[in-house]
Amino acid sequence: MLPVQTPSLSSSPETLEHPACPLCNSVERRENVYEFSPYAVARCQNCKLWYLSPRLAEPLMHASYEDDHYFEGGEGGYSSYQAQETTLRPTFRRFLGELARRGMTGGRLLEVGCAYGFFLEEAKDYFSHRTGTDYSSGALDKARGRADRLILGGTEQIPLGETFDCIACIHVIEHIYDPVAFLRSLARHLRPGGWLLLATPDMGGFWRPLMRRRWPFFKIPEHVTYFDRRTLPALLTRAGLDGVLPLPYSSAFSLELISEKLGWRLPDAWKDRQLWLPATTIAAAGRRPFQARS
Repeated sequence: MLPVQTPSLSSSPETLEHPACPLCNSVERRENVYEFSPYAVARCQNCKLWYLSPRLAEPLMHASYEDDHYFEGGEGGYSSYQAQETTLRPTFRRFLGELARRGMTGGRLLEVGCAYGFFLEEAKDYFSHRTGTDYSSGALDKARGRADRLILGGTEQIPLGETFDCIACIHVIEHIYDPVAFLRSLARHLRPGGWLLLATPDMGGFWRPLMRRRWPFFKIPEHVTYFDRRTLPALLTRAGLDGVLPLPYSSAFSLELISEKLGWRLPDAWKDRQLWLPATTIAAAGRRPFQARS
């Protein structure tokens, strides 16, 4: 969804920062590939990651995530996350089926950024225990009963030494200011051989060059990193995961949402119909090594 711009997310020179590449830390970049004044998308000359620069200072962005209205037309975020339930659930069911076919299910699951718990509930038949985290207390209220445990806050709220067989971050990593450090912190909560799963908008798909600045996943200023089929696996590898491999991820969308993004008007009778669109999301997985690397 495109962001709902509000005064709390407005920027001034003192609230903006110009980071090095969040993946490889290089400062060599092609600037202003896409401009959304005062923000812009740059591309690293070294690892080819796209990222927001300048971007909003992280504490200001986090305040938006903690707002209980973030998911329902509040400060930034979604016009209505609840309205997407009918398309998110089949999307998650298909993804879980792909994970099961690859032997990545079973045991204990952690979902980071679980929102209303739709993925956790769909995962009930695939995992023996399901934990979800989110910064929004309002979102977790809606997720009650859809998981075995819910944690308000970030992964720092997970007890030291607690491990999981699988950790899923679905449309989360693009919000993370330091993705390498974030994944390393998550990997400490994986059992040896456990899987870390990432799904994120596909910057390298045909929709982005086709739609240019109108690409819906330029969710400014929330999305600060933009991955493709090269940089997403590179992130997992750089964070110390092994056995990195791509995963199929198909996304269902309502015709109402599609028409909203394209500026079309549809008959009311068509709005609840769904389409499966290719090349909107990419996914990859990495495994915590059985032995620590020297």
